Amino acid sequence: MRIVIAGGHGQIALRLERLLAARGDEVVGVIRRPEHGDELREAGAEPVVLDLESASVEETAERLRGADAVVFAAGAGPGSGAERKNTVDRDAAILFADAAELAGVRRYIVVSSMGADPSRTGDEVFDVYQRAKGEADENVRGRTGLDWTILRPGALTNDAGTGRVRLEASTGRDSIPRDDVAAVLAELLDTPATAGLTLELISGSTPVPVAVKSVAGN
Repeated sequence: MRIVIAGGHGQIALRLERLLAARGDEVVGVIRRPEHGDELREAGAEPVVLDLESASVEETAERLRGADAVVFAAGAGPGSGAERKNTVDRDAAILFADAAELAGVRRYIVVSSMGADPSRTGDEVFDVYQRAKGEADENVRGRTGLDWTILRPGALTNDAGTGRVRLEASTGRDSIPRDDVAAVLAELLDTPATAGLTLELISGSTPVPVAVKSVAGN
């Protein structure tokens, strides 16, 4: 498959790129800074420089043409303010969905956040972040032109992955290594029957392939 990943230099994205490249997929990572290109190449991905905060839908769609699936894994990052939570975590996710539809790419996977909620109140940066993620998720869920899956991991860690997770519509709060998030994303890309699902993800006892097949069968 040819897979395009927004936020290609992110910690989850780099792990996913390595997994996909190792199994023989053609991987493209969308990045904002050209100097990050070498890290993507080392991971086995082709870097494409595009700023999703300023790019048009048409420009973005050109980068997506010919893809079999896209993954939105971009984020403003922990050091950013409230404004960029809206321009990246919300607006860029919606732009990427618009571009996927324009480019004729149906499979669209979003890396969201546990607790994302468009109706969340509060003015703290984390409140804005959760609201922005929730608004993006709500927008994507309303689209009939995409075979979308929304993945909402718990608290992310850099612990080594275990390959065992809990993946359900509602899991309760807990943590999850980024390694395991990437493994679940790779499995979701191979499981089109998960389209139309919003899934929470934390560490658990079920092997990743079994966990994904289980939700696909529900």
